[in-house]
Amino acid sequence: MIRTAMIAATALAASLAASAPAFAADVVGLWATPGNGGQVEIARCGNSLCGKLVTSNHIKENPGLKDIKNKDESQRSRTLKNLQMLYDFSGGPTKWTGGKVYNPEDGGVYAGTIELVSNTELKLKGCVVAPLCKTQKWTRIR
Repeated sequence: MIRTAMIAATALAASLAASAPAFAADVVGLWATPGNGGQVEIARCGNSLCGKLVTSNHIKENPGLKDIKNKDESQRSRTLKNLQMLYDFSGGPTKWTGGKVYNPEDGGVYAGTIELVSNTELKLKGCVVAPLCKTQKWTRIR
């Protein structure tokens, strides 16, 4: 009887492990964005995730490059280097929702989700309003 219970418990544990994601990566780290050589550092900010723009081809050419397309004129004098562009994402361990994505290319702020696809890839989705969304695949640098 005890042996049967142990076998059943082992089988249950194995089935639960098989239904979990096949990776145990954390989304925290440095990620390459598609195009423009962008790199974003994702970190924990209290109980949520946030991310800052570390560099891009434009920032490498001009480290003092300003946020000139920001819709808020009072923000246009801040530099793009280390600018927080992801904030207030909650959830995990593989999907975070309810966040905001700032796009310095157009100065817009969008509702966002982050989904960790694998140890080395995530999907960032930004929406003006569903279904008007754009999804990017980012690749882990470290």
